[in-house]
Amino acid sequence: MKWLQQGVLPAVVLVAFASVVLCDDTTHGPVFEREPPNRVDFSNTTGAVVECRARGSPQPEIIWVRADGTAVGDVPGLRKVLANGNLVFPPFRAEDYRQDVHAQVYSCLAKNSVGTINSRDVNVRAVVQQFYQSRVIDEFVLRGNTGILKCLVPSFVTDFVIIEAWIAEDGTTFKYDPDISSKSKSDSKYLVLPSGELHIRDVGPEDGYKSYQCRTRHRLTNETRMSATKGRLVITEPTGKIAPKVPGQKYEGGKIVLNPTNSIVVMTCDVVGYPVPTFRWYKFVEGTSRKQAIALNERVKQVAGTLIIREAKVEDSGKYLCVVNNSVGGESVETVLTVTAPLKATIEPKVQTIDFGRPAVFTCNFEGNPIKTVNWLKDGHKLDHTEAILRIEAVRKEDKGMYQCFIRNDQESAEATAELKLGSRFEPPLIKQSFDEQTLRPGPSTSLYLSCSASGTPTPEITWELDGRRLSNTDRYQIGQYVTVNGDVVSNLNISAIHTIDGGIYKCVASSKVGSAEHQAKISVYGAPFVRSMEKQAIVAGGTLIVHCPVAGYPIDTIVWERDSRVLPTIKKQKVFPNGTLIIENVERSSDQATYVCVAKNSQGHSARGTLEVQVMVLPQIHPFDFGEETINSGESVSLTCSISKGDLPVKISWLYNNQSVETSYGIVTTQVSKKMSTLEIDSAQAVNIGEYTCIATNKAGTTTYSAYLHVNVPPRWILEPTDKAFAQDSDAAVECKADGFPKPTVTWKKATGETPGDYKDLKPNNPDIKVEDGTLMINNIQKINEGYYLCEAVNGIGSGLSAVVLIGVQAPPQFEIKQRNHTSRRGEAAVMQCEAKGEKPIGILWNMNNKRLEPKGDSRYTIREEILPTGVLSALSIKRTERSDTAVFTCVATNAFGSDNTSIHMIVQEVPEIPYDLKVLDKSGRSVQLSWVAPYDGNSNIKRYMIEYKPSKSSWEHGMMERVLVPGEQTEAGVFTLKPATTYHIRIVAENEMGSSDPSDTVTIITAEEVPSGPPSSIRVEAPEQHMLKVFWKPPPRSEWNGEILGYYVGYKLASMDKDKPYFFETVEFSREEGKEHHLQINNLKTYTQYSIVVQAFNKVGKGPISEDLKVYTAEGAPEQPPVDTTCTTLTAQTIRVMWVSPSLTAANGVIKGYKVIYGPSETWFDENTKDAKITASSETILHGLKKYTNYSMQVLAYTSGGDGVRSPPIHCQTEQDVPEAPTSVKALVMSDDSILVSWKPPSEPNGIVEQYTVYLREAPDGEGTSSDAKPLSHKVIPNIKIQNLSFQAKDLNKQLKYEFWVTASTNIGEGQTSETVTVSPSSKVPAKIASFDDSFTSTYKEDVTLPCLAVGVPQPEIKWKIKGSDNNNNDRIRQQPDGSLFIRDVHRDDAGEYSCRVNNIFGNDSITHKLVVNAPPHSPHVSLTSTTTNSLTIKLKPDPSDIEPIHGYTVHYKPEFGEWETAQVANNIEKYVLEKLVCGTRYQVYVTAYNSIGNGDQSDNLNTRTRGEKPIGPSADKFIVVSSNSITLHLNEWSDGGCPMLYFVVEQRKKTSPDWVQVSNNVKVTGNFVVLDLDPATWYHLRVTAHNNAGFTVAKYEFATLTAAGGSIAPVREVFGTRLLLPWLPEWVDLNIAVPVAATAIVVAVGIIVICVAVSRRALGPTQTRLTSDYDVVYNQSVNAVGTLDKRRPDLRDELGYIAPPNRKLPPVPGSNYNTCDRIKRGPHYRAHATWDPRRHLYEELCSRRGSNDTIHNHRGMDDEICPYATFHLLGFREEMDPTKAMQFQTFPHPHAGTMGPSGMGTPHQAHSRAGSQSMPRQNRRYDRVGSQGSQYYTQCNGSIYSPGPEYDDPANCAPEDEQYGSQYCGYGNPYDQYGSRGSIGRRSLGSLRIQPTASSPEPPPPPPRNHDPNDSKDSNEISEAECDRDQLINSRTYGVMRNSAKDGMNHEEMRKLIERNEIPGQANGGLTAYDTMAV
Repeated sequence: MKWLQQGVLPAVVLVAFASVVLCDDTTHGPVFEREPPNRVDFSNTTGAVVECRARGSPQPEIIWVRADGTAVGDVPGLRKVLANGNLVFPPFRAEDYRQDVHAQVYSCLAKNSVGTINSRDVNVRAVVQQFYQSRVIDEFVLRGNTGILKCLVPSFVTDFVIIEAWIAEDGTTFKYDPDISSKSKSDSKYLVLPSGELHIRDVGPEDGYKSYQCRTRHRLTNETRMSATKGRLVITEPTGKIAPKVPGQKYEGGKIVLNPTNSIVVMTCDVVGYPVPTFRWYKFVEGTSRKQAIALNERVKQVAGTLIIREAKVEDSGKYLCVVNNSVGGESVETVLTVTAPLKATIEPKVQTIDFGRPAVFTCNFEGNPIKTVNWLKDGHKLDHTEAILRIEAVRKEDKGMYQCFIRNDQESAEATAELKLGSRFEPPLIKQSFDEQTLRPGPSTSLYLSCSASGTPTPEITWELDGRRLSNTDRYQIGQYVTVNGDVVSNLNISAIHTIDGGIYKCVASSKVGSAEHQAKISVYGAPFVRSMEKQAIVAGGTLIVHCPVAGYPIDTIVWERDSRVLPTIKKQKVFPNGTLIIENVERSSDQATYVCVAKNSQGHSARGTLEVQVMVLPQIHPFDFGEETINSGESVSLTCSISKGDLPVKISWLYNNQSVETSYGIVTTQVSKKMSTLEIDSAQAVNIGEYTCIATNKAGTTTYSAYLHVNVPPRWILEPTDKAFAQDSDAAVECKADGFPKPTVTWKKATGETPGDYKDLKPNNPDIKVEDGTLMINNIQKINEGYYLCEAVNGIGSGLSAVVLIGVQAPPQFEIKQRNHTSRRGEAAVMQCEAKGEKPIGILWNMNNKRLEPKGDSRYTIREEILPTGVLSALSIKRTERSDTAVFTCVATNAFGSDNTSIHMIVQEVPEIPYDLKVLDKSGRSVQLSWVAPYDGNSNIKRYMIEYKPSKSSWEHGMMERVLVPGEQTEAGVFTLKPATTYHIRIVAENEMGSSDPSDTVTIITAEEVPSGPPSSIRVEAPEQHMLKVFWKPPPRSEWNGEILGYYVGYKLASMDKDKPYFFETVEFSREEGKEHHLQINNLKTYTQYSIVVQAFNKVGKGPISEDLKVYTAEGAPEQPPVDTTCTTLTAQTIRVMWVSPSLTAANGVIKGYKVIYGPSETWFDENTKDAKITASSETILHGLKKYTNYSMQVLAYTSGGDGVRSPPIHCQTEQDVPEAPTSVKALVMSDDSILVSWKPPSEPNGIVEQYTVYLREAPDGEGTSSDAKPLSHKVIPNIKIQNLSFQAKDLNKQLKYEFWVTASTNIGEGQTSETVTVSPSSKVPAKIASFDDSFTSTYKEDVTLPCLAVGVPQPEIKWKIKGSDNNNNDRIRQQPDGSLFIRDVHRDDAGEYSCRVNNIFGNDSITHKLVVNAPPHSPHVSLTSTTTNSLTIKLKPDPSDIEPIHGYTVHYKPEFGEWETAQVANNIEKYVLEKLVCGTRYQVYVTAYNSIGNGDQSDNLNTRTRGEKPIGPSADKFIVVSSNSITLHLNEWSDGGCPMLYFVVEQRKKTSPDWVQVSNNVKVTGNFVVLDLDPATWYHLRVTAHNNAGFTVAKYEFATLTAAGGSIAPVREVFGTRLLLPWLPEWVDLNIAVPVAATAIVVAVGIIVICVAVSRRALGPTQTRLTSDYDVVYNQSVNAVGTLDKRRPDLRDELGYIAPPNRKLPPVPGSNYNTCDRIKRGPHYRAHATWDPRRHLYEELCSRRGSNDTIHNHRGMDDEICPYATFHLLGFREEMDPTKAMQFQTFPHPHAGTMGPSGMGTPHQAHSRAGSQSMPRQNRRYDRVGSQGSQYYTQCNGSIYSPGPEYDDPANCAPEDEQYGSQYCGYGNPYDQYGSRGSIGRRSLGSLRIQPTASSPEPPPPPPRNHDPNDSKDSNEISEAECDRDQLINSRTYGVMRNSAKDGMNHEEMRKLIERNEIPGQANGGLTAYDTMAV
C-alpha cells in the first residue's frame, strides 16, 4: 500500500496476460531438477539436509511451505532455509525437539513469472535418541507344530529398529536370508522371516531347553542392542487330539500385509493342532467369493504353513486364505496382501501452446500401487478435479500457467508437471503512448488535451474514465479515435474551458477479448475542493470494500472519511489513506452497512463533502442433506429437502440432476415448500434416477450449491442376450452377453461338462485362447474341442440374476491326427506309406512328392490304393524297390467341402556313409592334436560314431601299430590326447552308421610340439616399500625345467583373505636374457596395510608352467581413511570438557592405531588454525583442561598410525560453564548536582558468562587523616540492558559536604565477581562538563548502522562537538549527532573506519573521549599468482588484500578445464600455496579465487589462464615395438613415450598390404605390458596402425611388417643402392641411381622385348614347326632339373613332413633387391610383380614369366613349379654367393610355399592394376626393420596360395610425411608426382604386357578394389573370401605339398623349422641362415 500512502497512483497498470507466448518467447515454467524425497528420517545427532532444485526461465524462486500452505521460516538452531533452496535441519539436543518442526509435512514450492509448482509431500521425522530395550518372551507350542518366537520392540522405535539376528544360547546365529525360498533354506528347521520372527519347525522336547535372544539395529544410528530378556519355547505334550486353532486373537477381516515389488513376501498361518495339521493356501478371485488353489513353483513356495512369494508383483495383491485341517477339524486364516509399487506420474503433453478459445487436454499417466487419490493443481492451487484427464473446453487468459497431477496413497505421493502456454494468434492490448500528470488553472481559455495509443491483436478499443466513471462526448468533452497504418489505435480526449470540477484521475482503457491495458494519471485544476457524487456500493459479506473519494480542486490539504460524524478509522479493519482511499476488510452487515462521508479540505479552510451508501449482502447458506447411508432399492421412494439456513431474501431455489435441469419424465417432483425450503421427491426410484442431485440457491449476493449422489440397487437385465452360434474351425469366435443393473452385474461364462446342458464348470483362467472381456466370450482359433453348450450368468447381488444357455458349433475340414512322421527303408527294399483322413465325407486324397504331384503312371515302382472307413478315408502308397532318390517328403492332401488338411511322411532311404573329407588340424600340442573334418553324406542314417585312426609315420596301417579314438557321430571336431611330443604321426578318420562303416579318409601328417615349463621360478621374495605397492623379485626356474625358451612370467596377486578358489590378478613380465639376472615387478594400486598372496609362474610360447607356492606379505601401513565415530563431548566445569569417541573400524584403520588426536579451539575463531590446540591420547576419551570460561568450543578427533594422521571427524561443539566474572574494567563517578553523582563503568573484559546484574556500592569516604571508614556500604542493583547500554547509576540525595567512595561488581548466575577500582568524589554545585562514556573500540558490519555514545553531564548543559578523523562533524543524512550526544552513522562504509572524538565543555570545564571504529566488510579480491605446474596439478600462491580488516576465514578456488564445467575447492585461511590436484594432463584451465570472512564472500580475483604439463604420446621405433612370428606379432606397449601424460588406452588396427580395409583388433588395449595380435597369415605383408591416447590427445603411428613363413623364415626387404656405389666407384656423384638405373633397365627391356617379338613373329610365320614359339609358356622349363627327383634323393619322406629342406653347408641368401624369393616371382606372374621399389636387375628374371598362356594351361603343366621352385638359387648380374657379404647382398634359397602352378598370363582381370608415385630407396644393411612411407596404392589379396594372390610390397620412406605429423603419411603416396624425374611410366614398369592403371596427381585416392569372383547372387560387399574358397583354390592349384600348402597351423612353425635347419648350420650364419625382415611405416 506504499503507493496509497504516498498519494501517487502508478503510472501504468497493466491488466493483461502475464506472459503471452510470442514468437520470441523464451520463458518456461519451473521444473524440478532435484525433487525432495517422500520421507526424510534422521537422528537428532546427525541432522538432515533436504535438497530442492528447480530450473526455469526466469530462474524459479524456491519456497518451503507446510502442508497447509503456510511458508516455512528459520527457527534458530532447529531449521534453516538456505538461499539455494535446501531445507536444513541441524543436529539438536533432545530437549530442543519441537513437533511442529521435526514431525511435519513439508512441500517445496518453485515459483517464477510463468507459474508455480509444488513438490510431492515431504514427511520429515526426526528421531531423538532414546534408550529402549527389546524383549523375548516364552511362547507355548504343541509338539510337532511350528514354534514362533517374536522380538518385542517398544512402539516408539518400531519404525526405526530392524531385527538383525537371533542368537541361541550355544552361540548359533540365525539371520534372515534373502534366498529364503531355496530348498536348502525351506528344508531347514530354523527360518527367520523378513519381519524378524524366528520360526522353529517340528518342535520336540529337546527344543524346550534352548533359550534365544534377538539382536536389533537402529537403522538411523546403526546402534545394535541385544534383547534384555531371553525367551524359549514351552513344549506342550497333547493329551488328546486337538482341532486346528489360532493361538491368541484372530484378525477380523484378515491380516494386512504390505510389501514392495520385487521383494520377498512371507505370509504366515499361525495355526496349531494335533495331529500336526496340513496347510493349503488359496487366493480369492478379485471381486468374487470364489477362490483358487495357489500353484506352487520356483517363485511361489510353501514352507510348512508359511507361504513365500519371491519377486512379488502387483498382480500378487489380493485376499489369501490359509486352510488348515487335521483329522479332528479345520480352521482358516485370511490375509490381505498389498504389493506396493513406487508411484510415478507423467503428464502428456508436457508443454502445449493453445490459442485463445481453443480446447486443451492434459492426460495424467501414472503407475504404482496402490493409488488412492488423483488431484490436480494449477499454479499451486487445488482444482476441483479428480480424474486422470483434465480438459479445458475454451482456453482463457487465466488458464495459462503450470498444471500438476498428484497421485497419493497412505505411504507416498508423486507428481508430474506440465505447462500451458497461450498461442501467438492473439496479443493483449499494450499502451504504447500515454499522458502525464498536469496541473492547470481554470478558465474559458484553458483546455485539456489527453492522448493514448495502444496496440494488440485483435485491434483494441479505447475508452476514457474520470474517477472511475466512463466519459462520453458532451459539449465540453470530445473523444476521438482512429487506427494508424501499422494497426495502432490512437484515442484523444479534448476538454474545453477547464473548470475546477474537471480535476481528478483520468484513465484510458484499451480492451479486447484477450485482455486489457490501462493508464491513469491525475489532472489537478486549481480551485476549492469538490467531491463528486458516489453511487451506492453493494458488497457481499466477508469481502473487502475498497473505495476512492472522487475529489477535485487543487491544492487539497486533507481527505478524510467519516461515519456518524466520527473520523475513520474507528476499528482495526478500517484503513484510510491520505489520497482518499478507504478500505474495510471482512465486511459484515451488522457493523459495516452504513452511510460514509468523504470530507476534502484545503489550507484556506474550504471543504467539500460527499456521501456513500454501503449495502452488505449475505450469500445463501444451504443446510447439508443426503439420501441416507443405505442404498435405495429399485421401486422405493426417496426425497431430499433443501433448506436455507441464512442469506438475503428473496432466494430462488432450483434443482439439477447430473448438472442438467430436472425433468418430470424421470418421476422427479420438486416442490417449493417455503421461501427458504424446497423438496425433491421420487416415487419409484429406477436405474435412470441414479446420479447427482444439486440444490442451487441464488440471491442478489450470489449463488451457492450443495449436492448429494443417489445410488439405486437394480437387478440385472439383458442388454444383449446370447444365442446359438456356429463358427468355422480355426476362426476367432465371439459370443456377446451383456447385462445392465446397479451395481454393475458381473458376467461369467461356464461350459457344460458333458455333451448335454446340465452341469457346468468354470473356464480355465490360464488358457490364452479363451477369455471373457466385457461379457463377450472370445475363443481364438476355435477347434472341435471347443464345441458344446455354454452358460452365461449375470449377477450383481440384487435378485437371483440372469442366465442363458447357448450351443456353439464348429464346422471342421478334414483332419489328420498325425501331421508329420518318418518312414525308413534300406536301399533296394520295398516300402509302404499310409495316411488316414477323418472328417465329413466325401473326402478326396492326393499324393505329392517334394511338393510335386505324384502320378503312379509315370513310374511303375509306385502304387496307390484307397479304403473308405466309417470315420474317413485310408490311402496307401507302395514302392516296390527304394532308391536314394526316394528320400523325399511325401504329402498326403485331403479335401472336403469345409476345407483341406495334409500330413507329411518323410521317406528316408538308408545306406552306409560316404568317406569323411577335409580332415584338418585345428590345434596341436606336445601330447595332443585337435582335428576337424566335414561330415560326409550319412546315408540317411545318423552317423553313430567316427573312428580316428593314427600311427607313427614310420609304421604301417597293417602291422597293428594303429590306434583308435571313438568320437560321437554328432561331432565333427575331436582330439587325440595320447601322443608323444616331437613325433610325426599319420592320422585318418572312418565314419560308421547303423548300415556299416565307410572307407578311411585321406591321411594327414603332423609333428607334435614342445611342452610348457615344468618348474616354477625360484628365489621369490617380496618387499613392501609403500602402502599401495609391493615389489616382487624372483629368478628363473632351473634350466632343465624350461621345456623351451621362456618368454616371460606371470605374477599373480590377490587378497590373502580371499578363498583359495578365487583367481589371482596376473601381470606379465618379459624374460631377461641376462644369465642369472633377478627379475622384478612393481605392483601398484593395492590396499593399505593388507595382506596379499603372491605367486609367480613362467611361460613359453607353448604356455605357462606350474605356479609357485603363494607368498603372503602385508603392504605398508597408511593413515586411517575414516574418522572415529560417535564423537561426543560433555561440559564438566567452566574450564574442562570431556570428549569421547569410538575407534574407526579395523577395515578403515589401514594399520595399527597408535593413538588419537583431539583438535580443539574456540568456535568463534575455528577458521583460524593458529587458534587451535591438539591433545594426543591413546584412550577413547580425554578431558580438555585450561579452557576459556563460558566459551563455545569446537572439537575434532582423528586416529593416527605409523602411516600418518587419519581423517578428522565432523566438528562437535560444547560450551564451558559460566563462572563469576572479572571486575568491570573502568569506573567513573561524575558530579551531576550538589546532591547527586553519576556512576558509569565498562563491563568486565572477561564476563565468564551472562552478566545478569551489576552492583554499585557507595559509602562515605574516610577523612584525610588516613583512617578508614567503617560505614556499611550501600548497594544498588542495576540490570543491564544490552540495547541501550545502561551501564550507569545516579546516586541521589547525597551530602555535598561529604566525599563518597564508589565501586562496582558484576554477577552471573554463579555469583558475584571481583570489585572494580574505587573512585572518590563529592557532590558540588559547580558541575563541570564531563563525559560518562569511555574511550572504546567499536566493531561494525559493512552496511549496518552504528551509534557511538557520548553521555555528558554538566551544569549548565555542556556543548557537545564531534570530530571525525580530526575534522569537525557536519551533520548529513548519513552521519548526524543525536539529541543524547551520541553520533549515529547509517549504512557504515569501509572508509568510515577510524577515530571519532567527542568533546564537551561548559563554563566549569571540558572533557573528551575518543572512539575507534572498525568496519568489518567482505574481503577484497585476493592476489593470486601461479607458481608451478605439473601434468596433473597447478600450484597457486594466495595472498589476501592488505587493506582487509576482518580476518579471512578461507578461500574458494574456482577452476574449470577448457571444455568442462566449473568446480570449486575450499582452502583454509592460513594456506599460502595451494595445489589443485587430480587435473587432466595437458589441458588448459581457467582459475580464479574468492575470499570469505564472517561477513560474506568477497570479490573474485583476476582469471588465471594456464595449462597442465604434458604432450601427446610419442611412438617408438619399429625395431623396439614389434616382434614378429609366423601367425602373430607382439607389441611392446611400454616402448611408447607417454609425453608426460599417463597413457589411457591403445587402438590397434591391421590390414594386409593388399587390402584397403582396416581390421580393428581392439579399441581398448591395456596400457601396460605386451599385446599380441593373433590370427595373421604367414609370409604376408601387413600394415599396422596404432593409436595411443592420453589426456593431452592422441597420436597415430603406422608400421609395416611381414610375418614369418610357416617354417620360420622371413621375406627379405628391399636393399639399399649404396652397394652399387661400392662396385662402381667411378660413377660421378651427380648421377642419381634411382633414376639412371630404372631408365637404363627400361631401355634394355624395351629393346630386348622388340627383338623377341620380331623373332617370334618371324618364326611363327616362317620358321619350322618345331622351332616356332607357342602361345603358352608350357615349354619354358621343360628341360630344367626335376625338383621332385632331387628332393627324393635327399630324403624321400621329408616332403610329407616339410616339403622343403635346405642344402647342406649352404647359405640361403635372399634374391638381391627383391621383396620375396625368385620362385614366387616366376609362379605368381604380374600379380606378384606389383612393387613400389625399383630394382635394376628385376626385369631380367621377371622376363622369364612375362609371357603367359591361356587359362587352359593352368592345370596342365604341374611339373614346371616342381622343377624350379622347391630348391633354386639364382645368380644375376655377375653376383656370386661367395662374395664378401659386406659388398654384396646375400642370395637365399626359398622353399616353394604352396603347391600351385605358375600364374596365368592371359587373365584379363584388373587384379594386377597398380601404380606407385615416389622415389626409390634401397634396403638398409643389417636392419631388422626399414621405415617406409604410406601406401601408394592398394592391393587385394584373395587367399594364400591362390593364383590371384598378389605379393607383398615394400614402400619408400622418402615419400612420407615427417614422423611428427600424425596423419601426413596416410596419403603421401598420392598426388606427389616427381616432375623432375620425368614420366614415371618407365620407372614403374614391371614386365612387358602387364596391365597397369596410373593415378594422376589430382587423384588423392588409390584405384578401386577388383571385383570378387563369386556367385552373382552373393550380396556381400567384402573383398575378402572365405576359408573354404581358399581351400578350394589350393586344392585346384596343387596336390603336391600338403603340409607347406596350408598355414602354420597345418605345417611347421618357426621353431620347428629352425631346429631342422640347425642340423646343417654354417658358422657365422644366424638363425640357421634365415633372417627375419619386416618393414614399418610411422
